[in-house]
Amino acid sequence: MKRRVSRFVVLAAVALLCVSARIASAQPGLVIVVETTKGAFAFETYPNEAPKTVAHVIQLVRDGFYDGQHFHRESDWGRGQAATSGTPVGVPEMSKKRTHTKGAVALAHTGDPAKADSQIYVTLADRPDLDGRYTVFGHVVAGADVPARIQRGDLITRMYVRE
Repeated sequence: MKRRVSRFVVLAAVALLCVSARIASAQPGLVIVVETTKGAFAFETYPNEAPKTVAHVIQLVRDGFYDGQHFHRESDWGRGQAATSGTPVGVPEMSKKRTHTKGAVALAHTGDPAKADSQIYVTLADRPDLDGRYTVFGHVVAGADVPARIQRGDLITRMYVRE
């Protein structure tokens, strides 16, 4: 009987560790806050699915790269070279788990996902046609109404990582 109980305890402990590991790996990453001339929104990041992309964008945020940048749309490319950090992520990190649902935050590129750099976009509706083509690395968790109000030329006054 004692052996059966100790086996049960060991199995229960292993099961608990597996569940804990699964919960930990499903935890969202850091939250980035985007303050704009139209209000603020925040998005959680997905470091488990797009580790290099998340690290790259967080570094740009911490360096103040986005502060003072203007929003643009597909037909515009921001401020030319000033709208790129000059250092692409280097690898595409597409995920079947993280898709272009409304509020997805992804990294744009000019045709090669490995050359994606600093151009971030937020989907205003479900966009399954973009899945597998662009890296989704986050999702809006606060101020979901703000991205739809943003127009070309509006300003990012400040972006920061919520600690």
